[in-house]
Amino acid sequence: MDEMSVATTASDTGPAEDRRATLLERIVVRPEIGAALGAVLVFVFFSVITEKFLSPLGIATWLDDASTLGIMAVAVALLMIGGEFDLSAGVMTASTALVTALLAVEAGWNVWPALLVSLLFALAVGALNGWLVMRTGLPSFIVTLGTFLALQGVNLGVTRLVTGTVQVSGLRSAPGYSSAGWVFASTTDIGAARIQASVVWWIVLTASAALVLMRTRFGNWVFAVGGAPASARAVGVPAVRTKIILFMTTAFAGWVVGSCNVLRFASVQANQGVGLEFQFIIAAVVGGCLLTGGFGSVIGAAVGALIFGMARQGIVFARWDSDWFMLFLGVLLLSAVLVNNAFEKRAERVRR
Repeated sequence: MDEMSVATTASDTGPAEDRRATLLERIVVRPEIGAALGAVLVFVFFSVITEKFLSPLGIATWLDDASTLGIMAVAVALLMIGGEFDLSAGVMTASTALVTALLAVEAGWNVWPALLVSLLFALAVGALNGWLVMRTGLPSFIVTLGTFLALQGVNLGVTRLVTGTVQVSGLRSAPGYSSAGWVFASTTDIGAARIQASVVWWIVLTASAALVLMRTRFGNWVFAVGGAPASARAVGVPAVRTKIILFMTTAFAGWVVGSCNVLRFASVQANQGVGLEFQFIIAAVVGGCLLTGGFGSVIGAAVGALIFGMARQGIVFARWDSDWFMLFLGVLLLSAVLVNNAFEKRAERVRR
């Protein structure tokens, strides 16, 4: 009787345990889980040590801080999943803003045509980056580093030549500024919190990128060309087209951020955005992307940017020396790389 009871109990609990194990495996292999846990820890920590962090003004501040970084991190994550890097992403935010500002302020254009020309400029540079990487076989690190230096030089040279300074200002007086500003730089009051338009762009672009990556054929192509490019080509995946589109996506994100910034502040510095490309990559890595490609999450990258925003503003609210933020970034990056490698190995075992 005892043996029968044990057997019956085992048969009853076996499927439930299997379901729990399967659910746990599905959760563990998600690349964004590490970032989500980190975000919770950062949120709880700064919520406890400073009262301003959870105030309406505090929430609006760290969301604003994270939004433009998050827009870029999502696009950079897509590119990293596809196995490439774009070191020109930071300076692209300044280049597109300068094109818009120079055409609107110095040439007297309506802001909307100026925005369109800057968008076409961004897409052209992104397509060129992708074409050069695929055509030459050079590492994208080298190609986009060259683009970074070229754009930085053009930004400084052209701005100084046209304006005599290294900035363009006075955009508020340009025709079309009001309507364009509503799209890219308006604010929405939610209770006592004032939310910037960049936060809305961040949410919309993250949701769109996640949908494309997880629910479309193109998303499958991105994982394929990043994880096993030779095998992807062998089964007919258009690797060249896929990677060029990914570089254009990063450039598009740079245009969105540049447009949000220039219309919000009505001015732009020629050296704006320089150095931020590493923060975009760090946010993507914190979000679960591997440096080797083929594994990652755009939602995780958005969460990684959120961690940045909460930590940076939390340090300010706590009245700590802001230099500690760089220590935080270093520890965060090393921890994320170790965690991501562990998650990727776990995911490989589950797939087998």
